[in-house]
Amino acid sequence: MASEKPDFSKLKALFINCTLKKSPTKSHTRGLMDVSMDIMKSEGVEAEVLRLVDYDVPVGVQPDMTKEGASKDDWPEIYEKVAASHILVIGTPIWLGERSSVATKLIERLYAMSGMQNEKGQYVYYGKTGGCIVTGNEDGVKHCSMGILYALQHLGYSIPPQADAGWIGEVGPGPSYLDEEANAQNNDFTNRNTTFMTYNLLHLAKMLAEQQGYPAYGNSRKDWDNGSRWNFANPEYR
Repeated sequence: MASEKPDFSKLKALFINCTLKKSPTKSHTRGLMDVSMDIMKSEGVEAEVLRLVDYDVPVGVQPDMTKEGASKDDWPEIYEKVAASHILVIGTPIWLGERSSVATKLIERLYAMSGMQNEKGQYVYYGKTGGCIVTGNEDGVKHCSMGILYALQHLGYSIPPQADAGWIGEVGPGPSYLDEEANAQNNDFTNRNTTFMTYNLLHLAKMLAEQQGYPAYGNSRKDWDNGSRWNFANPEYR
């Protein structure tokens, strides 16, 4: 029996493309991100994409790097979009087997906000869902995904099953995702994984939103600082 079609229309998703190319240069990573984003939009989700390189975002691990000497920092503006979204999808190309330097900078700037707390006293990314999309012409999709997804969960994001998708061409110079000769947009493996990733993100985000995130029992920094220890006992005194 087919399951009832869920209503995802109350969700918001933010896709951040960590290509090294500024707009309007064609981004192959954006091409695959659009597959996921189009699915979300067809399900009524409010979805937005931005390229980090189109903004002035200096490196650093502080919420506003102008207070650390930077002449300009657009990160606080971008963070407002992150904070308003139930889902964050990071897209990156592969360079030398690794995620792009822009993706690393994004994770560092996300980390800068991770000490903030929500209204329950939990770390601010609790109750949000994360995934990633990777493209390139060399090995590294799973390697890049492992690092990105680990970072997101460490910051407080929830990661559903199969929360990554990617496409790679032959190792070495050759056609990329959007190039016609690659025929990448007809790759069933990539299309299936991207679809499953998208819906798994939507399902988990919907469940968390309906439950208003995680209960604060046992994980509230505010309560810990106020003396709550729940069932923790210091091993020194056992």
